[in-house]
Amino acid sequence: MKLCFFHLMPYQDLPESFEKDYHSVWVDAPNSLFDPEKGHHMYNDFLDELEYAEKMGFDAICVNEHHSNAYGLMPSPNLMASAMTRATSKAAIVVLGNSLALYNPPIRVAEEMAMLDVLSGGRLIAGFPLGTAMDTIFGYGQVPVTLREKYQEAHDLVMKAWTEREPFAFNGKYTQLRYVNIWPRPYQQPHPPIWVPGSGSLETWDWTIKNDYVYCYLSYSGYKVGKTILDGFWDEMERQGKEFNPYHAGFLQLVAVSETDEQAQEYKDSIEYFFKKSLHIPGGFGNPPGYRSVKTNASQAGAETMQSRTKQLSDFTWTDYLEAGNVIVGSPETVRQELTHAIKELRVGNLMLLLQFGDMPKELAMKNTTLFANEVMPHIKDIWSEYETRWWPEKLTEPSKSASKNTSQ
Repeated sequence: MKLCFFHLMPYQDLPESFEKDYHSVWVDAPNSLFDPEKGHHMYNDFLDELEYAEKMGFDAICVNEHHSNAYGLMPSPNLMASAMTRATSKAAIVVLGNSLALYNPPIRVAEEMAMLDVLSGGRLIAGFPLGTAMDTIFGYGQVPVTLREKYQEAHDLVMKAWTEREPFAFNGKYTQLRYVNIWPRPYQQPHPPIWVPGSGSLETWDWTIKNDYVYCYLSYSGYKVGKTILDGFWDEMERQGKEFNPYHAGFLQLVAVSETDEQAQEYKDSIEYFFKKSLHIPGGFGNPPGYRSVKTNASQAGAETMQSRTKQLSDFTWTDYLEAGNVIVGSPETVRQELTHAIKELRVGNLMLLLQFGDMPKELAMKNTTLFANEVMPHIKDIWSEYETRWWPEKLTEPSKSASKNTSQ
C-alpha cells in the first residue's frame, strides 16, 4: 500500500448557523467571513500536520487546488508544496493538483511543477485535475462544454514542455506560443508520475487509462458508494485489455482513530462541521449543464454519487456517516478491520487519508495521525505487496538506481 496523508486546509471558523444563513461554502460565500489572523495560525497548523505525517512514516503528503471557497484554503497548492520541500526529505509530495485549463498559458504549470520536482530532489507526483465546476466555471469563468477540450490541450503542452530538449512552437486552439522552452526541466525523467483526480466522470476513466495515469477517486460519499465507481473503472480497464494493478487507482477516505469505539465520539463535531458546513454546496454549482457529459449523468455511478451527496448533506446524523462508510471511525482494531475490508473491496493501492477534517483542532489531528501511524498503518502496509507500481517517484523506490541514473543524464 501507498498511504498518503491528504489535507484540504479548510477554514475552521465558519459561523454556527452558516449552512442556514449562507447560500454556499463555495463561489459566493463572502470573504468577510475570513479572519486573516486566524487564517495565519490555521496555515501554520496545517503545514505542521503535513510535516508531522512524514515523521510518522506516511508515504506521501498531499495538497490540492481550489478557489473562492472556505472548503479548502489552497488557491495555490504549489506554494504549500514548496514550503514542504525544505521541511521534508522522505515522503513523496503529491500536488493533486493544478487545474490545467485555468492557466494562461499552461506552461506556468510545467514551470512551477518542474521547480517543485527539482527542489524536492525528485519527490513530486503531479496531479492534473479537470477541476470542480465551482473552481473552473463559476470561479474562473470557463465555458463548461469546452472545459475538457481546453484541459486536454493544456495537458499536451505541459507534457511536451517537460520532454522536449529544444525550444519549440505550439499552435493550439486555445494557446499559441512562438517559443516554449522551460527552465528548469523536471528532476525526474522523462517527467514526474501523473495522477488524475476524478469524481466519477466516465471520460476521466478513459483518459487516465489511455494515458497510463493513476485514477484517483476523490469522494466523500465513502467506500461503500465508492465501490460502484471503482468497479466501473476496473471494468473499463479490463474492456480495454489492460492488466490489473491496484496502484493504477487511488481513493480518498476519512478516518478517525481513538482509544476505543466509544471514545471516538470525540470526532463527532468535526465530522458534522465537515459535511454540513465545508460541503454546503447547492447542486447548481456542483453540476451545471455541460460540465459532465450526458453519458456520465445517466450512468448508475453518476446517479448514486449525486444521491448519496444530497443525503449526507441534508439528512445524515453521526450514526449515518459511520454506517454509510463516509468515515471509518473507532478503536485501532475497528479501523484496521473496516479499512482492510474497504481497500480490498475497492482494489486500490494508493489510499489518501483525510485525518484532519472540518474544524478539528490541531491536537486532535495530531492524535489521529499518531494512532493511525502506530496502530493501523503496520497492519495494512503490506496489502498488495505482490504488485509493483510504475506511478511513484523512482528515487523513493530505488534510491541508488535513481541516483546513478540522474548523474548520468
